[in-house]
Amino acid sequence: MISLPFRPHPLRLAVLSAWLAVPTLAGAQAAPPASEAEAKSTTLQRIVVTGQTEQEQDGDAYRARASRSATGLDLSLRETPQSVSVLTRSVMDDFKLNSVNDVLAMSPGVIVEKVETDRTYYSARGFDIVNFQVDGIGTPMTYGLVDGDLDTAIYERVEVIRGATGLLASTGNPSATINFVRKRPTAAFQASAGLLLGSWNQKRVDADIASPLNEAGSVRGRVVLAVEDKDSHLDRYHLKKAVFSGIVEADLGDNMLLTAGHVQQANRPKGNNWGALPLWDSAGQPTDYDVSVNTAPAWTYWNADLGQTFVELQHQFANGWNLRGALTHKSISSQGRLFYVYGEPDAVTGAGTKAYPSLYDQDNLQNIVDLRVNGPFELWGRKHELVLGASASRSGLQAVSHYGRGIGTLLPDLATWDGDYPIPVFDAAIDGSSFIDRQQSLYGAVRLRPADAWQVLLGANATWIDSEGVSYGAPRAKSENKVTPYLGVVYDLMPTLSAYGSYAGIFLPQTELRVDRNRLDPARGSNLELGLKAEWLDKKLLGTAALFKSRQDNLASFDRTVDDPNDPNDIPFSAYKGVDTRSHGVELELAGAITPDVKLTAGYTWLEVEDAQGEATRTFIPRQLLRVAGSWQALDALKLGASLSWQSGIYRDDGPVRTRQDAYALLDLMARYEFNKQWSATLNLENVTNQKYLTSLYWSQSYYGAPRSASVSVDWKF
Repeated sequence: MISLPFRPHPLRLAVLSAWLAVPTLAGAQAAPPASEAEAKSTTLQRIVVTGQTEQEQDGDAYRARASRSATGLDLSLRETPQSVSVLTRSVMDDFKLNSVNDVLAMSPGVIVEKVETDRTYYSARGFDIVNFQVDGIGTPMTYGLVDGDLDTAIYERVEVIRGATGLLASTGNPSATINFVRKRPTAAFQASAGLLLGSWNQKRVDADIASPLNEAGSVRGRVVLAVEDKDSHLDRYHLKKAVFSGIVEADLGDNMLLTAGHVQQANRPKGNNWGALPLWDSAGQPTDYDVSVNTAPAWTYWNADLGQTFVELQHQFANGWNLRGALTHKSISSQGRLFYVYGEPDAVTGAGTKAYPSLYDQDNLQNIVDLRVNGPFELWGRKHELVLGASASRSGLQAVSHYGRGIGTLLPDLATWDGDYPIPVFDAAIDGSSFIDRQQSLYGAVRLRPADAWQVLLGANATWIDSEGVSYGAPRAKSENKVTPYLGVVYDLMPTLSAYGSYAGIFLPQTELRVDRNRLDPARGSNLELGLKAEWLDKKLLGTAALFKSRQDNLASFDRTVDDPNDPNDIPFSAYKGVDTRSHGVELELAGAITPDVKLTAGYTWLEVEDAQGEATRTFIPRQLLRVAGSWQALDALKLGASLSWQSGIYRDDGPVRTRQDAYALLDLMARYEFNKQWSATLNLENVTNQKYLTSLYWSQSYYGAPRSASVSVDWKF
């Protein structure tokens, strides 16, 4: 008898078995499943570091063929021993996914925790996502969340590698790694532009131009620009943002490529919330506000500026080996005039919450260097592949908070409050942070081909982390090091079907504070994944079925609110404790073309998250998740599409109070008409059923998602 790593539901096993049986009925029409990387010629040619794969060449596809994000090796998605989802440019364009939150909210298995209008957490497989990459290079996440409304205009696609990927990300985490692949210069001239008008006075303009910059085509450039201005379903909230990307690449001979670029985004929100609505009243009953209720006065703002400058040099050797070095400088600054609301409203009058105004200023400078070499080698009469690399990063943060007078002032009923509150003098108290985080890593992986049908991936990452300084009175100093292993196996059962398994160690430094205001020690554990991947229809459709099991010991979990005797304003802080946490579940995914006219990306996740005693934990995360998006080329000039996002019910316990969000589904529709090869118009409808829902239960506060909305866009391409 085979012992599965968790207790599966019989119905889920039946569905999984049926799913896995489909490839055997599809025939064996495809070519033998030799590595796509090995099939490529090693003849020297102009190096292209675009991150693009065959799906971009198709021009209209819902799947990618390859990704290096999991291991650094040149693997097709079928050869990668983990679940990988790719949201392509086609999907983003069809459904106007103009923000990172929109893209990840459509990605299979990912939960977008919109705790505030301008701060977001992400999770997958029951745990927070803290590993982010740009073009395969990890970037530090100081507090484990994203500030601002990050725009997607500059990206060709977004990859989500679920499970622990500590090989390249340095800190293994059983949730996922998100890799943003930039748009790069192209060999031929291309240009596009778009104008969008939508609900709540939304206005957006996009432009994208790529071209050779000399007659020989050895120097190429690309410029992307997007500007957006909109109100919101939330009272008093308004957002302006602009994003720019400029990249130039030059061939330094036939086998060397130099790339340099700069990306800049500016967010200018007003009326943004800091914290959100209270979830229960003084009687312990759930609150129920209108979806438009906002806890912020109109004078609040939280400006954020993100800049990234990078230089890359890549050299391709005659023997097929490739050397790549990259240097990135990243600056993140924010200035906010904020207004936090805390306390419980009176069960009868609705009044009684309290004010907490603050001025906030933060600057975070990051420097990242990554050097890696990869290529083929022969051993035992077979060709294999090796990647070796080193990376280092330094992140320095300075932040200061000036607290305003009037902390604790009682507020009227938020349901009818118009945001009227005088701008206070911000001299009641001052606090802040000043710390430096340093990280160095050595990593390596090898893909062995002991037989035609077998691939074995072996790897390890050695990481050293040092921190110094303080964060709001709490010591940040910490020094940790760890070697995390990686093992993957892929076996080709048929020309169109592969079985795989992978194991990875987990090492996750944490910034959360215990009751004694000291940092928690790193979480440690392991991640196991078993699955099958199948390709149909000449590799245009990819299916994945995966079983996963993860363990994290000493994972930060909210403990209680503690009064801080050193706080002159007597404002409590959130204390955390380490909890041994287990997660296991099933994932099913399908991506690609069902017919030449029908494209689809779909995923279903079922999971359980428990503590060491077998009790449910992290209950704010849905145990079931369904994501489906598809398009149909109904006529030569008409494309129709729909997306559905459904999640099961969630809840959180705060002392004796339990807050629930019932299961809900969000339905979006789209229609595009092409007048000719250059001009098209698109209609997008969001939340068609006008579902009312809370954006998150990650914190003990939340706000409501947007009701039904619409947008119309006109697009031009050369």
